[in-house]
Amino acid sequence: MKNNDWKDRLNVVYSTNPDYQYENIGEEEAETLPKNQQKLRVSIEKKGRGGKTVTLIRNFIGNENDLRELSKLLKSKCGVGGSAKDGEIIIQGDFKQRIIDLLKAEGYTQTK
Repeated sequence: MKNNDWKDRLNVVYSTNPDYQYENIGEEEAETLPKNQQKLRVSIEKKGRGGKTVTLIRNFIGNENDLRELSKLLKSKCGVGGSAKDGEIIIQGDFKQRIIDLLKAEGYTQTK
């Protein structure tokens, strides 16, 4: 019998066929574009956040580790908290111009 590791057969309840090959459908992580090709957009948002102001950085194309690394850099330079997920960085507070300046200093030249 072939190696039937449970991780390879997630979402399959049971198969009576001993030769059944479980399909591994996994998302491929996007390759991170170079800094000068990233078209990041910085905006301010209040809606749906209990009246709190946040700065959003959108359109990051790349893997989650690079996104988190950029988020960590911006949060530490601004001295605030935030999060990073789904190609979007959320920074607590109104830091739009400061973040644009920081991104351009880091090499993200197409930032608006």
